[in-house]
Amino acid sequence: MQLLECDAKVLLSRYAVASPAGFVAASVEEAEAAASRLGSGSFFVKAQLRAGARMTAGGIRAARSTADVKIAAGALLGRKLATAQTRAAGLTVTKVLIEQAVQARRAFYLAVGIDEVRAAITVTLGESRSGDIEQLLREEPDAFSRLYLSINGECQPGDVASFCQGANLSMQEAEGLRKTIFGLHQAFVELDASLIEINPLLLTDSGAWIAADAKLSVDDNAAFRHSDLAPLGFDAEADQVERQAQRHQINFVQMDGDIGTVVNGAGLGLATLDMIRAAGGAPANFMDVRTTATSLDIAQGVALVLDNPRAKVLLLNVFGGGMQPCDTIVEGLGIAYRRSVRKLPIVLRVTGNNEDIARLRLANFNLPSTDCSDMWQAVTRAVAIARGGKS
Repeated sequence: MQLLECDAKVLLSRYAVASPAGFVAASVEEAEAAASRLGSGSFFVKAQLRAGARMTAGGIRAARSTADVKIAAGALLGRKLATAQTRAAGLTVTKVLIEQAVQARRAFYLAVGIDEVRAAITVTLGESRSGDIEQLLREEPDAFSRLYLSINGECQPGDVASFCQGANLSMQEAEGLRKTIFGLHQAFVELDASLIEINPLLLTDSGAWIAADAKLSVDDNAAFRHSDLAPLGFDAEADQVERQAQRHQINFVQMDGDIGTVVNGAGLGLATLDMIRAAGGAPANFMDVRTTATSLDIAQGVALVLDNPRAKVLLLNVFGGGMQPCDTIVEGLGIAYRRSVRKLPIVLRVTGNNEDIARLRLANFNLPSTDCSDMWQAVTRAVAIARGGKS
């Protein structure tokens, strides 16, 4: 559950993490009024999306006056913005954050995340630089310092202080950074976050630490403990389909390809996507049908695939286990096809518990299907149909 920058900054302010003065605007008039309230000086107009890399995509614009703010807001609001972290079609900008520009002496990248290998909370610190931060972290790991903290939420002041002193700071500056890290660590634990990222974290001439940008992601599995945050993490445009699937015991991610997938199991689902790509195709979605899903739940998931106008074929890849046999999946498939006006050709591979019963049910439903003996055969057949071949 990723929050918008403006909401993340409000939350982090409760943990003494400062950010530039700013206001959210949903119209050009509101943006102009926000700039007037902030007073004279330079501003930034920032598209509010649940995605990074906004600067590169033109989603963050500098403005030197109220008039410039109005022009920048007009260029962003109501428009689609595609970044390296959105789907190809992009997301619609429905509001912008108007902030005062901050003069800084130094700029840092600071993040709190989880190191799964060490089973530790990880604090990452380095000089902020232009470019893709994920790429920099991969290609130049030694350019960043890391501090590992207990996953139980313990944070030793001496460890953090020593870590901050390694950033070539004065004692006063290091103390300010230590307090910022303590605040982020507390927020990370209390909010059940999976990532808090500040880039850039600005150090001003007065020694203040300012979060010029903030990304905050909360673990979906802990959402039940943070009902107040759920509305902040909801994006009607990006998440509507995914949220509908969640209500029916299905993990679902919409993608930009033309091969719809129905798969039970996350690992099998990811392997199916990899094989589609290896065969030269493009998946229209990721699907993981949970073992708790009923045939009616599965029917709702299949309907999401059928409702996708980009999908040209439905690839069903099922491994029947003890908790969810093959025939349950096929029954859901049949229910969905009876309800839907749109009928995609089906390529399926079913194996495991009740596979013979599943094929019998398939015949009873009289569905347009091609039964394959293994995954690769099913994938290549689906790719061929998507390219215009016969089913």
